[in-house]
This record gives sequence, structure tokens and C-alpha cells, in this order.
Amino acid sequence: MTFPGSGPRAGKTNSKTNTVDVGGRELQLSNLDKVLWPETGTTKGEMLNYYARIAAVLVPHLAGRALTLKRFPDGVDGNSFFEKNCPSYRPSWMGTVKMGDVSYCLVEEPATVVWLANLAAIELHPTLAAEPDLGSPTAVVFDLDPGAPADVVTCGRVAVLIRELLSQLRLVSFLKTSGSKGLQLYVPLNSGATYEQSAPFAKAVAQLLERRHPELVVSYQQRAARAGKVLIDWSQNAQSKTTVAVYSMRARARPTVSTPLSWDELDGALATSQPEQLNFEAREVLARVESHGDLMADVLTLEQELPELKAP
Repeated sequence: MTFPGSGPRAGKTNSKTNTVDVGGRELQLSNLDKVLWPETGTTKGEMLNYYARIAAVLVPHLAGRALTLKRFPDGVDGNSFFEKNCPSYRPSWMGTVKMGDVSYCLVEEPATVVWLANLAAIELHPTLAAEPDLGSPTAVVFDLDPGAPADVVTCGRVAVLIRELLSQLRLVSFLKTSGSKGLQLYVPLNSGATYEQSAPFAKAVAQLLERRHPELVVSYQQRAARAGKVLIDWSQNAQSKTTVAVYSMRARARPTVSTPLSWDELDGALATSQPEQLNFEAREVLARVESHGDLMADVLTLEQELPELKAP
């Protein structure tokens, strides 16, 4: 599917509204020529085209989850805001999921993804749990955030340490870029675990690696302690927290995407110490999915039990 305004030479912003069919849903799209990424000239139409084409692999990772939107109506250099409550003017066919007093948008089909993208919701941030049990995370996540001069390659070294530790515990893990500065490692659960189990486990892993590799790893948020190290942010494992979705675009200078990686790819990037090998833009991601499918598909189905591992 290609939308008007999604070509390489998109024109100026205009107020023309276009009607498209996405999976049998008729959507009104607006301002397709509006540039959202000034550095690359990437337009809203190009973003919509990406989300329409990636939706087949994106929707399963969002289905049933409370979704927080990060919207950039004036592009990545303009003002932005997080939106938790799903807009009241959403289509009648679009559902919501309630957590506390908030009714979040529920993504169950590609048309919802495109409708949200038309709101300039560049970034999609789902919870780790999904309906019907919003208290049961389907995965443990480790968010690896580098403190300068550490970079994404440094994060890769820490990701390998986490993978090796998890392997000793007979746990399989999967990797993606954050689309920003770091990496994110997922441990599928899909076994009815609770946050009361997953958060202490993630904290214990972070603190154990911090003790073993104090020159490389930090497990707490204090900024002064993070220079040249990688924060293993275990605190994402909470019902109130969200993590950027795999395949979500990011509001960086270029239209980067949170992209699944194979462990072999990471090993190759570590061998050459080239951060560029761990950075992907939307067009590259579409080509990768066409060639390799969804490298994180098993995160949705693989069942694993968390062993006992507690922080000191």
C-alpha cells in the first residue's frame, strides 16, 4: 500500500484529505505531504505508508495491550505529548482496554495502526501485559541505556552478558534496537507470571552483572554513576510502565525504528565496533521483514518459567 505524499519528493504541506481503504476500513487521512523529519524530508505520508506495510507483524505485538501514544503534530523538532486516554473521536469499530481510570487504545487490526499514525503518533508504547490478564507480563524486558561515551555497541556487550547469564538459567532471550541510543532484551514468559515475580528477577540480573562488571554496568538511575557505562533498566517491569514497541518508529533526527536483531548480527557488530550496524530506518526494516520475517515472533508464544533469582 502506498499513500499520496509517500514518494521520495513529497511536496509542501497542504490541507487536502485523502480516503484510503485499510483492511476493509475506510479512513480519512490528512496532511500527507507534511514533513515530520526535517533532516531527511520524511513526510507524514511516508510514515503512514511504513505503518500500513509493517502492520501485519506489528499488530500481534500490540494486540490486547494498553497502548500509550507519543504524538508529534509538528514533527520531531516540534512539541510532543504522551496520550494515554484513547481519543473520544476514535472510529466506532476501534476498541479500548481499561487500566484504572484510563481507557487506552486497543490495537487489533492494521486499520487501527494507520488511524493512530494519522494522529502523528510516531511512537507506540505498549504495556508488557495483555488482556485478559493485565497483571501478568508476557515477557521480562531489560532496557539497556548507554551513558556517554558508551554507545549502542557498548550496550551490545552488556546484552551478551545478559544472554549468557540467562542461558545458564535455561532462558531464551531476544533482542531489538530501541531505535534511539540503546538496545532492549526480551525474555518471553507467556506462563502466567506476575510483575511481583518479573521485577525482582530483572533487578537481580542487573545487580549481579553490576557486581561482576562494575566498569561496564550500572543498575540504578543516578546519572553521575552512568558515564561510560550501560544502565540495565530493570524498572520497566511494572504494570504502570511501557516500553517502545518493536517496529515502532522513533522521533529522532532520522526516521529510525525499534528493530529486531539476531544474535549473529549483534556478534558481527561487536566484531567491527560499528554502531551503524545497529541502526535501522523504516525502509530498511520493511526490507528486513520481507527477507527474514518477524525475528521476535517467538516472544509472543514461547513459554518459560522464571527461576528463583533475587537481588541481594
